[in-house]
Amino acid sequence: MAQSEARNRMVAGAADMLRRRGLNATSVRELAKHSGAPLGSTYHYFPGGKAQLAAEAVRFADAVTVRKLAGELSAGPVAGLRAFVDMWRKVVLDSDFRAGCPVLAVSVEDQSDEDDEPRRAAAEAFDRWTGLLTDSLRAHGATEDAARQTATLIVASIEGTVAMCRAQRSIDALDKTAAALESVVRAVTDSAGD
Repeated sequence: MAQSEARNRMVAGAADMLRRRGLNATSVRELAKHSGAPLGSTYHYFPGGKAQLAAEAVRFADAVTVRKLAGELSAGPVAGLRAFVDMWRKVVLDSDFRAGCPVLAVSVEDQSDEDDEPRRAAAEAFDRWTGLLTDSLRAHGATEDAARQTATLIVASIEGTVAMCRAQRSIDALDKTAAALESVVRAVTDSAGD
């Protein structure tokens, strides 16, 4: 197996562990085992240890989300919202309510100031998602302020709702939130026909 393939597998495995267990409940040993990599390889590819691997896992999750959003936002903000919701619905249902968002998981856990690379990566991910949504909303008629507020509302609402779905073991909250957000998007844009 190529070195980059092994490293990528470790990053994807770490993202999966983070979305299921969070940062503080996951050790480097468990991350290595989950990805099928020897512990020594983990430290070879990630000399910064758990913080570096977690930050890379967050960037991986960010890139997946950006690809999904960017692909659908070209059809408009309603399509982008639906894709964002569908992506999280699939994560929650496919994991039988055991997994959420690794970006959120890293964001809400205590981290030392010297190892805050995962938190900074999470902040960058949320900024990127909000930025993509803001741009699409503006391109479809929303004012600058309305676009920024609505994009923030979308990301915050969906991230929080995913946590609710996991706790309630039901997708109902996500469906209700998606419907309400779609109404907001239509109200601030000229997307009545989407």
